Amino acid sequence: MSDEYEEVGPIDYLVVEFPGNRMTGEGLPLLVDLVDRGLIRILDLQFVRKDEDGTVTGLEIADLDGDGRLDLAVFEGASSGLLGQDDLEQAAAALEPGTSAGILIYENRWAAPFAAALRRGGGRMVASGRIPVSDLVAALDAVEATQ
Repeated sequence: MSDEYEEVGPIDYLVVEFPGNRMTGEGLPLLVDLVDRGLIRILDLQFVRKDEDGTVTGLEIADLDGDGRLDLAVFEGASSGLLGQDDLEQAAAALEPGTSAGILIYENRWAAPFAAALRRGGGRMVASGRIPVSDLVAALDAVEATQ
């Protein structure tokens, strides 16, 4: 691994669907806060809409909450080039017709020093994953039911 990537944290992605094409922008201040505190670094941010007929189109940065200010102006130009057309199509396949989605690729900067130390010590990632909250709740409920 080149020295340039020695201090890079794990990279994750999210696809968040908004039924009825209703993106309120309520989560955006929290996303900005994560960036401002150095916990994450946004690599790509893209918005798409899937019409009732299945047509998928990209959405421009907009005033999501109607207050007259561009809610996403702080993220304008957040594009590393990692998100390609095939990624957008794959994300859109997961969407229901009549919805919009935000697609986010981000670095977990909080984990970068830990990941770098592991790499320097000869460690290498051999598996990774994420447990959906609904699965976690179901597992905890199952454990509680047996006690």
